[in-house]
Amino acid sequence: MVSSQKAASATSLYTIPFWLLCLSNFLFSASFQMIIPELPDHLASMGGQQYVGLIIALFTLTAGVSRPFSGKLTDTIGRVPVMAFGSLVCFVCGFLYPFVLTVWGFLMLRLVHGFSTGTKPTATAAYVADVVPVDRRGEAMGALGLFTATGMSLGPAIGSWLADAFSINVLFCTSSAFALFSIVILLRMPETLHTREPFRFSLLKLKTNELFDKQAIRPFWILLLLSFSSGTILTLAPALSKSVGIMNKGLFFTVYTIASLAVRLVFSRTSDRLGRVPVLIVSSLVLAISMAMLVWTDSTTWLWIAAVFFGFSWGMNSPTIQAWTADLSDEATRGRAMATMYIALEAGIGLGALASGWLFNNLLWGMDAAFAVSGILALMATGWLIKYKS
Repeated sequence: MVSSQKAASATSLYTIPFWLLCLSNFLFSASFQMIIPELPDHLASMGGQQYVGLIIALFTLTAGVSRPFSGKLTDTIGRVPVMAFGSLVCFVCGFLYPFVLTVWGFLMLRLVHGFSTGTKPTATAAYVADVVPVDRRGEAMGALGLFTATGMSLGPAIGSWLADAFSINVLFCTSSAFALFSIVILLRMPETLHTREPFRFSLLKLKTNELFDKQAIRPFWILLLLSFSSGTILTLAPALSKSVGIMNKGLFFTVYTIASLAVRLVFSRTSDRLGRVPVLIVSSLVLAISMAMLVWTDSTTWLWIAAVFFGFSWGMNSPTIQAWTADLSDEATRGRAMATMYIALEAGIGLGALASGWLFNNLLWGMDAAFAVSGILALMATGWLIKYKS
């Protein structure tokens, strides 16, 4: 009896729709991530060096603003249409980057590009929670994260190679093509929302209780504190890499994402067995250690070690927070709960990008200060989780 239950559980997890979703996520994440390492120099070539911090901040601003809308639409018109819209934004923006030749035009395009990650991940998380067993959500989020992280790992390295070997316009077109393939895959996936409504503009009118899901309040605050470090890394890792003699600015992202992949492979079911909070305590502490390492980094060796620790932390906490949010949510408002969680992610990344960009441009020791602040916030999250567990 027990063995048959386990077999049924395994079958219901790794289905064709699940693998299609994984492949779509790989292409989507590679699409928007592959351009990140080259954008600071691209913006500087237009005369916008002082706006480097806005590259990530503007992207995350619209991503965060769109979360409540994507959450509501995910729970009304369906998971697949919202996912397809996110990939469509990536496709269009990647195509338009070569034609934008002014600083302000570039910044506005970054603003629009943020709608992609403001919509697709919300619907994706809800879709996964629909199709996998409750007691295997951590494993499922980890498996999905493997493909997402692989895209984010290979994307920056491929992007920097394309820009160096060909041109940045070839990079932008490749990014657009990846997003297009992501859309094609999504169109072949079955919808999991049973009761659906046709899209109408009145759905974009949000009630007060639709802006934020109170059931996700604990994951919200933890992710807000932790994701500040991601905004800092996205903004400063390329400059830090150059400062220690690494010319391929995408390699740092590749190293930490490979480390994240390794953790997901080995510990994918840890939070299902030990609980979400204990895993988050460990991952938050590891994140704080990685930020401390970056403060003292003055060689490639220390940079790679810090990148590995950073990857370890996110390899543990990303799928765990997603599973924790799904655990706390109701099925009818799962999209809203996921949107609330992602609002914290975008807000933390945006704040981290803004703060680190300002510190880096205005203070000689600004880079170290940005990493130090990120580490302190990670320690605060660790302390809160320990208190909550006790």
